[in-house]
Amino acid sequence: MKRIYTPIILAVVLAFGIMIGNFMGKQGGQMVKSSGYSSTGKLDYILNTIDKQYVDTVDVDSLTELLIPQLLEELDPHTNYIPAKDLQSVNEELQGNFGGVGVQFRIFDDTVMVIHVIDGGPSQKVGIKDGDRLIAVDDSVIAGVGFKNDDVMDALRGKRGTLVKVKAYRPYENKTFEFEIKRGTIPVESVEVAYMLNAHTGYINVARFGQNTYNEFLLALARLKQQGATAMVIDLRGNTGGYLGAAIGMINEFLKRGEMIVYTDGKAQRRQEYKADGSGSCQNMRVAVLLDEWSASASEIFAGAIQDNDRGIVIGRRSFGKGLVQNQQTLSDGSALRLTIARYYTPSGRCIQKNYEKGAEDYAEDLWNRYQHGEMDSKDSISFKNTKSFTTKNGRKVYDSGGIMPDIFIPRDTTGVTRFSRKVSNKGLVVRYAFFYVDKNRIKLMNISKEGGVDALLSYLKSQNLFPGLLALAKKEGIRPKGNDLKVSRQMMETQMYASIAQNVMDSEGFYPIIKDLDNTLLEAERIMKLTDESFQSQLMASYVEE
Repeated sequence: MKRIYTPIILAVVLAFGIMIGNFMGKQGGQMVKSSGYSSTGKLDYILNTIDKQYVDTVDVDSLTELLIPQLLEELDPHTNYIPAKDLQSVNEELQGNFGGVGVQFRIFDDTVMVIHVIDGGPSQKVGIKDGDRLIAVDDSVIAGVGFKNDDVMDALRGKRGTLVKVKAYRPYENKTFEFEIKRGTIPVESVEVAYMLNAHTGYINVARFGQNTYNEFLLALARLKQQGATAMVIDLRGNTGGYLGAAIGMINEFLKRGEMIVYTDGKAQRRQEYKADGSGSCQNMRVAVLLDEWSASASEIFAGAIQDNDRGIVIGRRSFGKGLVQNQQTLSDGSALRLTIARYYTPSGRCIQKNYEKGAEDYAEDLWNRYQHGEMDSKDSISFKNTKSFTTKNGRKVYDSGGIMPDIFIPRDTTGVTRFSRKVSNKGLVVRYAFFYVDKNRIKLMNISKEGGVDALLSYLKSQNLFPGLLALAKKEGIRPKGNDLKVSRQMMETQMYASIAQNVMDSEGFYPIIKDLDNTLLEAERIMKLTDESFQSQLMASYVEE
């Protein structure tokens, strides 16, 4: 069928842009004239002619679904079409919730293992526990049949209020249970974790910018300030963006009245400025922002506002480079168009959108090319010769370099990495070993964590000589250390093992405080937060590049 459609697509695609006008015209009650045709008339003529006269029978709706993405590819990499069947799942992460049963799971040895039951969720209410094995969902067996993560999620998720039957095996009781669960609203949290790095510095990891992000962020700020935080590290690494409004609300907490947050400008969306209103609760609090190559869009808006206002220090690696603003419009058939309507500009006036004129394939390979060029390992590999310079509020030089360049560059850390550690990681053996260790010792480990928190749990784990067990698992999988592998990698692998075990017991509150010891970017931020006021200001005013 696709081979039949190919010549039709080539013939129609030049005129197909009018289809978008047709959809939008229906939405707004307008008709757009083009070459003597209304959008409906010209489009209907082409499609009706194909439908009636083409040599083979053609499904015009399917043809339409094929044409729209090809048309939008000619615009920019972030304008896209979302078919109706995909719209709900695409929106769920940003809306901050979905319909489901409230469990986190992993698949080991073709078995669905419950890693964590969400507090107050539908599964907890009926009695499902951490460590349970899911055997069947409704009438479908999901154990030992090659189910993948997406298959399991499709089986468990569904419309809120609907019922789903789940059969589970609990190994430490050697019993099988059957549960009837009413699907509920499961939150998709934006704030992964918030805790105190030390007596004066709070840490907040924000994974995405959704509808609930700002409220979650405010709660995290308030909790950390109650614990004595006078400085804050905001971790946006891996955060690919989301709602502009969420980023603006967060930035407003740190800027003084009238300071620019961001402005947008486009052909049909003339310049719109967003400035701080002076109500922020952290206007005098020391702040650091962590970025990496996957930080994009709203993350870059946040970091750019902090950097251009000389409000705090940005640490890490150059961000993704997305400076385009999309507006999502739902079409009459339940599909959606995400159309780029403007560019955004940081307070200094720079648009950090990276070049996309060479096409979608080149754009998609940009990060790989950065790796190949050595950017992740050396600040000196980044050239600013062909970029435009701007100045921050206090006169520091910054560039529209296809992303936000951090004030302090931290290369990727390869300390402790060997061929042995890579093979163990690629096989997921640390995660697997951690799960099964917790599975055998769950009650004891949970009691330790409840009584003494993550510090007590870590202290206990270090006393148990667990590393030989991980080595035994690796050997079973045919992976053996050679030469100096253990001398180089052991400390890193042990820390990863402890963090994974703690994650199984305490979720993010257990994982992040332990894995921090391997995180050079976060450790540098913690060091900066401890500087004297004079040293901090000196660091803040240091220009990150001179050319």
